[in-house]
Amino acid sequence: MFKTRLISGMILVVAALFLIITGDQVLLAASCVISLIGMYELYRVCKIERTAAAFVGYAAAVLYYLDLSLQLIPDTMVFIIALLVVLLSVYVLAYPKYHASQITAAFFGVFYVAVMLSGVYQVRMMEQGAYLVWLIFLCSWGCDTCAYCVGVRFGKHKMSPVLSPKKSVEGAFGGIAGTFLLTALYALAFREQMGITNVQIVVLAAISTVGGVISMIGDLAASAIKRNYEIKDYGKLIPGHGGILDRFDSVIFTAPVICYLAKYLL
Repeated sequence: MFKTRLISGMILVVAALFLIITGDQVLLAASCVISLIGMYELYRVCKIERTAAAFVGYAAAVLYYLDLSLQLIPDTMVFIIALLVVLLSVYVLAYPKYHASQITAAFFGVFYVAVMLSGVYQVRMMEQGAYLVWLIFLCSWGCDTCAYCVGVRFGKHKMSPVLSPKKSVEGAFGGIAGTFLLTALYALAFREQMGITNVQIVVLAAISTVGGVISMIGDLAASAIKRNYEIKDYGKLIPGHGGILDRFDSVIFTAPVICYLAKYLL
């Protein structure tokens, strides 16, 4: 299992490097595909993955990603209201095929997966985005790795005994501290290319630290959904890791956080 997890993890890293370094339309298309797969996993848990409600969600996700490139939608609120109206129309016209919770899940899936994950593309397309985008992974995967290492060695106090008994308070603090340190070292290494000052290095590290805290919430939120539906993984697409939502649960939360913090603090 460890060997399989390691190999698939390395492939993920290589794929992420290629997509993010390439950026632009390649990253946009890949983000859309990844979002659709993640939505399918979530909808499958809710037993609506191949229903009309789900296809409305998929279509909304594709439209949203097209809008990021072509600016088709004049106002985001129009998109939100239109999606809700269409989903409620499906609910009414097909009644009693759907439970209200399934329509809610279809609506939720668009924003939880597609919209939030699009933060990766949006950060990449910012000025200095080629460097800033890596903060998303430093404060998600980096925080998770640091938390695991510290938790294994020093973990004594359970952070969430019922939801995730293996996670410890010590590990959480280790993950947060590790995120700050990793980001500071990363910013120092590329300070000339990014053209940033010492103060901005500290700001970047602080932004990642906030992202690290949010990443843990994202991880636990994904675990909570799985426990509610009594499943171990969202899928089996990534050997040793599970599905898209199992691997990108924290990235989904950190991407929009880094996007907005970087936009307004730098």
